[in-house]
Amino acid sequence: MIPESMRAVRVNQLGGPEVLEMQTMPVPTPRKGQVLLKVAAVGLNFADVLNVRGEYLTRARTPFTPGMEFSGHIVALGEGVSHLEIGQLVAALGGSGAFAEYATAPAAACLPIPAVLDARAAAALPVSYYTAYFSLVTLGRVQAGETVWIEAAAGALGTASIQLAKAMGATVIATASTPEKLEIAKSLGADHVFLSGDLELRQKMLEVAPNGVDTYLSVTGGGGFQDRLSAMGSLGRVLVIGNASREPANLNPTSLMKNNVSVTGVWLTPLMSVPGAMQAATAFIYPLLESGTVKPQVGQVFKLEDAGKAFELMFSRGSTGKVIIEP
Repeated sequence: MIPESMRAVRVNQLGGPEVLEMQTMPVPTPRKGQVLLKVAAVGLNFADVLNVRGEYLTRARTPFTPGMEFSGHIVALGEGVSHLEIGQLVAALGGSGAFAEYATAPAAACLPIPAVLDARAAAALPVSYYTAYFSLVTLGRVQAGETVWIEAAAGALGTASIQLAKAMGATVIATASTPEKLEIAKSLGADHVFLSGDLELRQKMLEVAPNGVDTYLSVTGGGGFQDRLSAMGSLGRVLVIGNASREPANLNPTSLMKNNVSVTGVWLTPLMSVPGAMQAATAFIYPLLESGTVKPQVGQVFKLEDAGKAFELMFSRGSTGKVIIEP
């Protein structure tokens, strides 16, 4: 039986973890084309942290319940939904409202989960793996034998990107902030690992990739962005997926001309609306999941009432894998 009320984390004013408030809310009713899910696990993204702070690509309107990625069991179907079933475990992607015991989601944004994944791994799947696919395949056009540089390699997106890039036959250079994080990258198949703060990073990268990097997945941004582009090879592709430093990045456009380097921004939300894009990504990712070739990396797990601690961990850049929040 579906209860009338539930616990949910609410944001009534924008700010840091201190603005997250546990409240009792009515359980939502699915509208036409939606489903209602009993939330099993929520995947925390840096975008959630920025959204609560009012620093994301689109500014949030308060009050709201955060959480754009989660897994759960379907408990009610909205009008017109026929391809999903009550009791089915799915991962939901997009929107907000997952920091709660129940949440609605568009039926079209619900992904059936392979039997090899549990609820936590399912919650770690959508944002990271679809972003990695669109970065590497759709926009990066990575080919077997090419070199891919992956920043923040032990994070949720980094671990997903390493696994997909290796499945594509690429050589992976992974950078991260600590030796422990580099060990995680190596365990997932990274061919070369370097500390992101190494003063000789460019030299070491060019030693293992003498012709330069073919594709660079940039999530750090900041003042060092221009310098990092000097490691790019001919026809190199730079995919800007984030700006974790939260600092302005300098870019001299003429520096791109020497090697015909391109710089492309990546945002999952509009890509989801491209006809056929999600279907193509699913067709690529799911066989790899089912075979065990790739596996979502679950990191630290928090209870719903400790969501603020999860935010603090992610904001300090101390997390690895996908941080999970459970009701």
